[in-house]
Amino acid sequence: MIRINLLGQARPKAARRAVPLEATLQLLLLAFALVFALGVLWYHWHQMSEDINKKQAQMRVLNGEKAKLENLKQQVEGFERQKAVLQQRINIIEELQRNRTGAQELLDAMANTVSRTETLWLTSLTRKGNSLVIEGSAGSVNAVANFITQLRRSGYFQRVEIKESKQDDRNTAVQTFNFTLMADFALPQGKPAAPAPAPAAPPRKG
Repeated sequence: MIRINLLGQARPKAARRAVPLEATLQLLLLAFALVFALGVLWYHWHQMSEDINKKQAQMRVLNGEKAKLENLKQQVEGFERQKAVLQQRINIIEELQRNRTGAQELLDAMANTVSRTETLWLTSLTRKGNSLVIEGSAGSVNAVANFITQLRRSGYFQRVEIKESKQDDRNTAVQTFNFTLMADFALPQGKPAAPAPAPAAPPRKG
């Protein structure tokens, strides 16, 4: 059956539903939480990015210093090698100097000592640094002992020791004893060494 609205009045519209206040607050809080979380994450990422940049800058500085240290280390090693070579040369020069120093005094002291010992003569004198090996022959064992005493009294020889002394069986006509002595040569305290002779000047061309 069809109903006709004779009064011409419109039918009332359905009332709009109102959004509860509690739900609105929850949405706002959720949105604020998301924004806050995003802000915290962005700040944390920004701080980490700055830290990474600082660390990278520090690493570049450290790598530069490391390269400088490596270069310095190579220079030091080069200086050490040069020092070792120079020290070796100095040692050789000092050894030559020690062998040359007191050469004249050594010959004079040895000659004076031998001259004060009868029936004794030297056949070999070897010097290495300040160490001496003296070889000779004597007419008796007493002459060898007297020679050792004279060496000690001269003040130029220390630690005089006899290494070998035996009779020479090759010469039956005359009794002789061959001996080998070891001693250390040193200038007496307070006595300077004689200066080395100056090298001869080359002849002048006329």
